[in-house]
Amino acid sequence: MTSILGISAFYHDSAAAIIVDGNIIAAAQEERFSRKKHDPRYPFNAIKYVLEESNLSLNEVDHIVFFEKPFLKFERLLETYMAFAPRGFKSFSLSMPIWLREKLFQKKFLFDKLKEHDKNFNDLSKIKFSEHHYSHAASAFFPSPFEEAIILTLDGVGEWATTTVAIGKKNKLEILKEIYFPHSLGLLYSAFTYYTGFKVNSGEYKLMGLAPYGKPIFKNIILEKLIDLKEDGSFKLDMKYFNYATGLTMTNNKFSELFGQPVRDSKKDLLTEFHMDIAASIQSVTEEILLKITKNLLSKYKIRNLCLAGGVALNCVANGKILKEKKFDNIWIQPAAGDAGGSLGAALAYWHHELGKPRLEFRDQMKGAYLGPKFENNFIEKELKSLKANYRQFNRDEITTLTAKELANGRTVGWFQGRMEFGPRALGGRSILADPRSEKMQKELNLKIKFRESFRPFAPSVLREDVNDWFELDNDSPYMLLVSEVKKDKQIKMKTEDENLFGIDKLNIKRSSIPAVTHVDYSARIQTVHKETNPRYYDLIKEFKKITNCSVLVNTSFNVRGEPIVCSVEDAFNCFMGTNLDILVLEDFILFKDQQDKSLAKNYKNNFELD
Repeated sequence: MTSILGISAFYHDSAAAIIVDGNIIAAAQEERFSRKKHDPRYPFNAIKYVLEESNLSLNEVDHIVFFEKPFLKFERLLETYMAFAPRGFKSFSLSMPIWLREKLFQKKFLFDKLKEHDKNFNDLSKIKFSEHHYSHAASAFFPSPFEEAIILTLDGVGEWATTTVAIGKKNKLEILKEIYFPHSLGLLYSAFTYYTGFKVNSGEYKLMGLAPYGKPIFKNIILEKLIDLKEDGSFKLDMKYFNYATGLTMTNNKFSELFGQPVRDSKKDLLTEFHMDIAASIQSVTEEILLKITKNLLSKYKIRNLCLAGGVALNCVANGKILKEKKFDNIWIQPAAGDAGGSLGAALAYWHHELGKPRLEFRDQMKGAYLGPKFENNFIEKELKSLKANYRQFNRDEITTLTAKELANGRTVGWFQGRMEFGPRALGGRSILADPRSEKMQKELNLKIKFRESFRPFAPSVLREDVNDWFELDNDSPYMLLVSEVKKDKQIKMKTEDENLFGIDKLNIKRSSIPAVTHVDYSARIQTVHKETNPRYYDLIKEFKKITNCSVLVNTSFNVRGEPIVCSVEDAFNCFMGTNLDILVLEDFILFKDQQDKSLAKNYKNNFELD
């Protein structure tokens, strides 16, 4: 038996994963345990969890692989600062102490941290290092169902690479092409995230959600001034508009002058039509770049399977456009596409690439992304008693029937079942659920439960066999990483006066028979639900369909704005008591808000730093 622990840490979204004989046993982000969103610190709690799940002490683990090479990253930092000198001295002087103290001598730093898990751990040679983009590519290809695929990874930056193209065949993976820092699609998108007043490495999905409210009127300016885009999708950025290479901000004054407005201050400046048009423009540019790249790759390599990873692969609108082109037969996206997934990729890369182990079967190996902790009923009951909760226990079928009825009656439900998801999406393990047929539900969920901006769309979970009844999609989308249009026969055509409404005013217009999950452009970010990977969630939706003739539920992550998705029973109860959620279901227990002690209510939304 060979066990490999993968670790990603020190930038954002630290995580740990463990594989045994190539089988993925467990994976989780540190933020879920520390309750600090995008926690970049050494993932002590995540490592502790994956070791427990695999019934191994650290000393029993055969190999420990970090997801990137610190020396290469340090080389890039030094060369960048030298190239831009004397600009960037402030940024340089701020970053050097932590590099010299922790990051540069990372093997020793990791060794000391790992010893905290197991005092018997004393073999420094067990610690190995992968490369950032190789880890991403491995996380995308090795768990995929494909024997052969093109692998495209795009993010901000790893050591030097920002975009890589690889070919995977069986247990081999070779990177063939790279684009290097500072030319980065991920950093370009993050520059616009920063410019519109959202938080970098966190608010990119808000920019994507805002885009359908605007028009891409700045697209030509971006393509003419900011980026030199070639026909094959390769690109270079004009760095005179950006500050991220050596500065403390993403953009500079030239960037603001180009678009005619300063950077939005999210604390005092409202979102306007201008910001919606900016969002629409960079989203359109991103889609064009990805379509050019993928079209060129298919033409060059003639392989009709595509795997995606890296932070840009979380842009589900662009993914949907690639799928819609119908150039590739199959697309598979790593659900933990960002840096967290690098921990899993590092472990898999070592198993297949370094140890030369074969892939034994070609099917999705991610187990629906349900790779985190789960809790037994007796433990949950003990926790609920200590929290002074008022609860009732039912059998599984009764829970399914009762919850489906409550959802059909317009109640909102915190759904805490099975293993927690790995990656940024709640997929029916730690979810807030609601009836998609409600016209008021989107606004209510955003403002009264999630405490977030009203424009943010919600995703539908739909039975896999029914997906094409509701959406212009007939593919698996288990990880909520594809956007498609709501079926025409489910759409409600907007009146002329509605079409002329500005931006957010369009929000309250009913545009389909499932308005709570229909975005302003009739799109939806779809999760297909499969009985094989999540039978309990599947049965709930099936029961809801029996009652309502609708096989779709609203599914959003079980948390409030700025909070990581809930992990523990206590996290779930705190969120339930701190929001306007009506019902909480934890495995076989159900809690009704109106039956709880009112003194247990939490002032919840102020606990977390807004993202």
